[in-house]
Amino acid sequence: MVEAVAVAFSMAWPQEAVEDGQVGEQARGLLAAFRGELYRCLGKRRDALFELADAVLCKQDRVHMLAELSLEQECRRGHGAVYDAVNAGQVHIARLRRALAALPLPRWDDGRIRLAADVSNWLRPDAATCPDRLFCHCYARGKGNAQMIPGWPYSFVAALEPGRTSWTLPLDAVRLGPADDATAVTAAQIRQVAERIIAAGHWRDGDPDILVVLDAGYDLTRLAWLLRDLPVEVADAHVVALGEERLPRS
Repeated sequence: MVEAVAVAFSMAWPQEAVEDGQVGEQARGLLAAFRGELYRCLGKRRDALFELADAVLCKQDRVHMLAELSLEQECRRGHGAVYDAVNAGQVHIARLRRALAALPLPRWDDGRIRLAADVSNWLRPDAATCPDRLFCHCYARGKGNAQMIPGWPYSFVAALEPGRTSWTLPLDAVRLGPADDATAVTAAQIRQVAERIIAAGHWRDGDPDILVVLDAGYDLTRLAWLLRDLPVEVADAHVVALGEERLPRS
């Protein structure tokens, strides 16, 4: 119960609200509702997949292989059932995306919702039979030189929390294929996330535009044009960070 409440607080509430008993009850209610909706987002093998999700969250260190999860207390199944759930299980992605967008989104002092979009690579250099691998740009550990390693690049969109924190709320993830236009995929992602945020009631007419922060590798001019009909503003991450460093801090 304590761990579950901690997850809910990290998702939606500032640190100073943790000691409030009423907010604690609200957090537990929110977490229970989200867990119920997450379970309904699963199709075949839903019980096993749900236990796997709990095992991943509660494992104290990094997951190196699926079989390790069957040893966690939250997973009551053997390693064979774990692999079967991953291979034959089903997730209703559209419903899951709507469930994530319906969670309380962190707002900054200016009232804006801030999103970030970026690519994270799942390196698969030894998996020669994996389909649609690409050469992923990354840096070697302990060295300043870039490397191109085979793997799967994933485009993520997440909601950012105010202040100096590493907590984010992931809202969407798409794997980039060899024929994909990264800018077009990112624009479609941001559009769909923004529409789900509006549909969930997090943005209304008169609210400040949603700020989307991206790094220097994106074509911001083209993204701004593709998203011109939405209440969205795109910005370079370095410019935004520089501007916030100049703001007075309490």
